[in-house]
Order: sequence, then structure tokens, then C-alpha cells
Amino acid sequence: MSLEIKLPAIYPIADPHHYKLHLATWNEYDQPLDVFVRSRTDWDGWNRWRGSRDDFTREFIFSMIDFYPQQHHWLFGGAYRIIGRRPDAEAHSYDLELLPESEPYIGRLKLILKRPGRIKAFYLENHYHEFTVAEILPRPYTGEGFSGYDSIDLTFAMLENLIRGQRLDWKTALENIKGVYLITDPSNGKRYVGSAYGGTGVWSRWSCYVETGHGYNDELTTLIANQGTTHARNHFRFTLLEYFPMKASDEMVIGRESYWKNVLLSRFEQYGYNKN
Repeated sequence: MSLEIKLPAIYPIADPHHYKLHLATWNEYDQPLDVFVRSRTDWDGWNRWRGSRDDFTREFIFSMIDFYPQQHHWLFGGAYRIIGRRPDAEAHSYDLELLPESEPYIGRLKLILKRPGRIKAFYLENHYHEFTVAEILPRPYTGEGFSGYDSIDLTFAMLENLIRGQRLDWKTALENIKGVYLITDPSNGKRYVGSAYGGTGVWSRWSCYVETGHGYNDELTTLIANQGTTHARNHFRFTLLEYFPMKASDEMVIGRESYWKNVLLSRFEQYGYNKN
């Protein structure tokens, strides 16, 4: 006997044939999950965008957000009624209204479905009964919760949302430690090793990257000057290599930073962004 709970048991729709399913995924600039956390208005814009394909050809949109921290998981982004289609010359958009019955589930209902194709719009009736309920969060999703210093793996966009949103769990944890951190750039495999010491903590140091994209590090400053902050947002990932209490000496932290630069070869141009 299966214990799976299917979507219709939680969110009944009388006739799915009136809906298009929107599976929002990375658009080569933003992850929709990061957009949703950053701004509900910006997220609504992902559903209003029409373009030349006119993907949402039915009266309603059932919108799901790629929950990329977990494979095949989707976060419910809302159900909308299309009340108007503007001509292509007028912003390529739909006029929408949010269905009130969908609002309690927005950002809370997580579903499981293996993506059926690369396009973004599907007939809902073909997949409505395939969605399995993963969980219903107690409150709308605002980013990954802090789960320990040894488990940090943040994209730039995730870090940006945490810092701009002043997430208390992360802020409390990171502003009370010194540390040696690693920035990885998967676009070329290069690494940057840095450290946070003095009286400000890791939170303050990483906040500087969010504001500038480069943290005033020489090689990263040159990279961002040439590529723009979009490069940081699309590629940089942050983790802690080591962390220490605020009472630890700055000299010890700097010594550990030098150790990790040697181990990871980050001073070599082909491997890293460290100059010294």
C-alpha cells in the first residue's frame, strides 16, 4: 500500500484541462527560487512574461518553482487567471490575477515530479496526478536554514538573499566567528581562499562580496570589472574551510589562510584567484 500523497488530495482542481503547468527553471541568469525569495513582484513577472511563443494558452496557470537544492522537487508559486494578453509591442506580457485559494500554499507546498521536458509550459492534466506531495512548510520559504558550519554550500544568489534579508539564523551564526573561506568559480574551476578576522566576523566579510561582487580582492576585482557582477551571481559558490571563535588570534587565522592557499594551489593562475 502506497503512503504517497498526490497533489489532488491537497489541492483539488475540478478540471485541469483549463490550466497550463508552468515549470520555472534557471533562465541562464537567475534561479526562479532565488527570485521568489528576493521579491514576490519579480517572481510574478516570470509568470507575466509572454514572449513570442505565447506558452500559456489557457485560462489558468499553475506555477511551480524549481527547488534546486533537491532534485525533482518543486515549490508551489501560485495559480493565476489570465485576464488579458497584451500585444507583442506592449511588453510581451499577460495580465494576471492570483487565485485566492492558491495563496495559502504559495512558498509552502513542495511537490516531487521528474521534469517531463525542457520547455516551461505543459498541459496540467498530463501531470496533475503525477505530482507527489513532499511536504508543506510551516511558513513560506525564505531560503535554506542554517544547518551548521560544516554544511555551508551557498551560491552567490543564495548568500545575497540571506544577507539582504538579514536572516537571523545565518547572521547570528556567521557574525560570531572568524574563519577561512573558499570561493569556487565553476565556470573555470578557479578558487579563491580568503579569511575573516578582526572584530567583524564572517557575516560582515561576506556582506562585502554581496555589495561589490569582489570583496576588494585584487584578482576578483579585475574579474568583476571585466565580466560584471553577473559573473559572481551566476558562478560563485561560498563555503567555510575552517571556523574559529572570535577570541582566536588574527595571526592564527591568517596562518591557516596561507596553509589553505598552499594546499589548494590558489596562488597559481591556472588554479586560483589569489595573488599572494
